[in-house]
Amino acid sequence: MYSLYYSPGAASLVVHWLLIELGVPHELRLVDTQAKQHKSDDYLALNPNGLVPTLVADGKPLYEAAALVLHVADRHAESGLAPAADSPLRGPYLQWMLNLANTVQSPMRLWWYPGDIDEAHADDIREGTRRRVEAAWDRLDAHLAANGPYLLGERLSAADFYLAMLMRWTRNMPRPGHDWPHLAALARALKARPSFKTLYEREGLTDWA
Repeated sequence: MYSLYYSPGAASLVVHWLLIELGVPHELRLVDTQAKQHKSDDYLALNPNGLVPTLVADGKPLYEAAALVLHVADRHAESGLAPAADSPLRGPYLQWMLNLANTVQSPMRLWWYPGDIDEAHADDIREGTRRRVEAAWDRLDAHLAANGPYLLGERLSAADFYLAMLMRWTRNMPRPGHDWPHLAALARALKARPSFKTLYEREGLTDWA
């Protein structure tokens, strides 16, 4: 049994999605970020970064969304969502997971919270973030055009779920990820999975459906 501390639509979404996709037992523990529950002493004892998600597995708390995706997919290798350590696809799989974490998820935080750097220059920070994220979408779309339909070619992996979540996050940016044709095709394929419908029902989401 896993326990997932989550907030609807946050980075916990991809972990929740995988747990549903894999059909493994789990319980959800809502973290009210508006009420700053993620900064409470109880929550910080689980996740000292004070961020969502946290996943309790085997009685031990783990955090960092990309790490949780890798961990859950590896623990349930029968799903085929994570290439085995000796697979030729293992290297590319890890590459894409870290690429997404570093070149898309990391700068996107500055789109929402430019004040973390300099509130007086918020517009400039957001503009720089927009350029970085759109450049990442250019590269990812070109990769899918040449090697798709998924990041690992014909093989669906946990990295594609992660990519779909990040595209959802850009839905209100000047040019969202699904504006690129091959990224849009991947998004449609992932959103057509029954697990996506269940995910949205459980998190009470309606946007980007």
